[in-house]
Amino acid sequence: MSDVLDQLTEVLEARKSAPADSSYVASLHEKGLNKILEKVGEEATETILAAKDMGNGAADAREAVIAETADLWFHTMVMLSHLGLNQSQVLDELRKRFNISGLDEKAARQN
Repeated sequence: MSDVLDQLTEVLEARKSAPADSSYVASLHEKGLNKILEKVGEEATETILAAKDMGNGAADAREAVIAETADLWFHTMVMLSHLGLNQSQVLDELRKRFNISGLDEKAARQN
């Protein structure tokens, strides 16, 4: 899976400096962080709604959950790129959390 994320990171970095009229990603970067965050929020909401539909037994909801989650991940990666971060840093954080109780990890963040 990380191969796909690595490839996407390379594409996002390359398009970051492309002309805004030639790349959707470049146009998002040109519009700035607020527009990127708006897209992340929009995709998060659409993912939640699709998941709710699937939980309610909607016939075509499975594909919608997958597609909306892909959109959410994509736009989140654009956000990370805009902030000078990348998926490797997020994956490293997730790796640190292995073998730690979720309850213990959450309690440690609150202290």
